[in-house]
Amino acid sequence: MSDQPPSQKTWGGRFSEAASDLMQRINASISFDKRLWREDIAASKAHAAMLRDQGIVGQADAAAVLEGLDQISREFERDGVPERVELEDIHMTVEHRLAELIGPAAGRLHTARSRNDQVATDFRLWVRNACDEAVGAIHGLQRALVERAEDHADTVMPGFTHLQVAQPVTLGHHLLAYFEMLQRDVSRFSDARTRMNESPLGSAALAGTSFPIDRHEVADALGFERPTANSLDSVSDRDFALDYLTAASQCSLHLSRLAEELIIWTSQQFGFVKLPDAFSTGSSIMPQKRNPDAAELVRGHSGRILGCLTSLMVTMKGLPLAYSKDMQDDKEPVFEARDLLALSLEALAGMIETIEFVPQRMADAAALGFSTATDLADWLVREAGVPFREAHHITGRAVKAAEDRGCDLADLPLDALKEIDARIDERVFDVLSVDASVRSRTSYGGTAPERVREQVAAAKVDLGL
Repeated sequence: MSDQPPSQKTWGGRFSEAASDLMQRINASISFDKRLWREDIAASKAHAAMLRDQGIVGQADAAAVLEGLDQISREFERDGVPERVELEDIHMTVEHRLAELIGPAAGRLHTARSRNDQVATDFRLWVRNACDEAVGAIHGLQRALVERAEDHADTVMPGFTHLQVAQPVTLGHHLLAYFEMLQRDVSRFSDARTRMNESPLGSAALAGTSFPIDRHEVADALGFERPTANSLDSVSDRDFALDYLTAASQCSLHLSRLAEELIIWTSQQFGFVKLPDAFSTGSSIMPQKRNPDAAELVRGHSGRILGCLTSLMVTMKGLPLAYSKDMQDDKEPVFEARDLLALSLEALAGMIETIEFVPQRMADAAALGFSTATDLADWLVREAGVPFREAHHITGRAVKAAEDRGCDLADLPLDALKEIDARIDERVFDVLSVDASVRSRTSYGGTAPERVREQVAAAKVDLGL
């Protein structure tokens, strides 16, 4: 009777002593790669069916393997995956349980494959699904943004540069800016999914196999476009995980920017937004506080997701071909990023759906800081034929005059404007109000309410609404 634990019986013929407890603990990954159990069973079933179809494994043994894998799937679904350190990982956990269920026939499953191509396949399947999940969750946030943008196509607010009031915009236009950011995130996840949709299974340890396998059959069974083309690259590639983390990082940056704006807008100094109780917390010492903790945590999660990308990039940067045990550390950062991104998207969608905007505070703020100055300059160019650089200078003098009088541009008397430049006439007041400024921005992609409604309609088509 061997004194080696079950997993070492798969590779321990070369060894005369069992691994130490410490070696088992540092070598084991079952505590986290158990998340791959569905993918491991699916890939094993596809592999077993191919071995049967190619006549490499007999019909009876293949049937026993497939039935046993289905039973394991039901057990794991019902009871969870057992964590036995001596079994090392999800692959040996499944294989060990299969042997308990069907006996020696279980050993035929590993014909023409290695744990190297096995884990590469399982992980690709998991990450591919994570891409699909991300796209679905992004669409949920986009729907919330589009619905609120439609409600507020006419709501005026200040547009900022350098966090200073720049020009008036509509709230609908502002919200749709995040819709566009998220559209790019969808494209990144979709592109990543396309690139990773190749099956490594059948590459074996690194050099392929001498068995007459059909890798295309396995790829088709698992929904891959094709098998990977190079066995060395197949088992050592983690670009698919880095692609996912890159897309997740970029998406999390967008979520962090939106969260930051909600945090600013809920402050007493801005007062643009009231957060519902469901997405706020209080203070243990200051009973008046309503803290935007959910938004702050989304902002914080972005840093952690970026850290996950950096972690895996550093792990992979110096690895020679083909597989190295360092790559066991590829999964935890991806799992963490997926969980954080999913939570952040769900939380922000909930906030956008339920926050209460305060249009009057927004409108009052939009009138501050001479936000229609550019409209005066544009009017001078359009109506008086003044070169823009000269118009810019004239407008600057008008702003100074309004500042000295303590009034807004729209409140300057016509004679005061004429003193600055005689070409100004009463028609200028048609563009100096905040509402007129917003209505005038009718260029494609502009903030005018009619343009916002067009973009809302286009976004609804994109989302299938």
